[in-house]
Amino acid sequence: MTDAEGRPPRDGGDAAAWQEAVIDAILPLTHRVKSFILRPPAWRPFIAGQHLDLRLTAPDGYQAQRSYSIASAPESQGIYELAVEQLDEGEVSPFFHDVARVGDTIEIRGPFGGHFNWAVADGGPIFLIGGGSGIVPLMSMARHHAAQRSPIAVLLLYGARSLADAPFGAELVRLDGAQTGLRVFFALSREQASRPADFSGRIDARVLATMLSVMQEAPRTVFVCGSNRFVETVTGHLVHLGQPPASIRTERFGGA
Repeated sequence: MTDAEGRPPRDGGDAAAWQEAVIDAILPLTHRVKSFILRPPAWRPFIAGQHLDLRLTAPDGYQAQRSYSIASAPESQGIYELAVEQLDEGEVSPFFHDVARVGDTIEIRGPFGGHFNWAVADGGPIFLIGGGSGIVPLMSMARHHAAQRSPIAVLLLYGARSLADAPFGAELVRLDGAQTGLRVFFALSREQASRPADFSGRIDARVLATMLSVMQEAPRTVFVCGSNRFVETVTGHLVHLGQPPASIRTERFGGA
């Protein structure tokens, strides 16, 4: 089912029903992040930026449920890709990193999310800003943009400790060189930037001002995703730099 502009519904319907998806592949992205390719019996279309709910059930009946953003493009029909970071105190991530194997099944439902998402039909230009694992929903948007061969201007700024600590970093570098409307910049807090256009250090007001000046026109929408502290800091700088608050959409993960 799609809406009048050919997009899937943003919420509801059969998305609320749990189903068991098979783990088709497990791919290491960094030393703490793995990508899991899930193939459900009933694949549901989604908009880049949406998420799935996952549920694990222990032998004693105890259940743990978490939400994970989808990294794959909506055009990748039949599968969902999730990137799971290993958290020492987590209930769900240790299972994925230490127990889950290809061929296992995982309970999922969704996709969900009607605010932090974007389709080419929504227009642009757009500015994507991710910190750490906050890159995941932005990756879906970047992949969707590439799959549609869209001329819409998309600027992506990715804050990470180093390129080795940046999930999807190598793919983003390739997309940046693909002569599309997508431009990618990294801000590396614990490594000297090797690409001339990238930044050494954290994303701050100076970096954001530089990025806004790179865009030929002001972004129609800015998407910011990362930890609570990251989102608060970045959005504060953006507003101070003149970006209208109503144009900024945020997605927050727990932690500092």
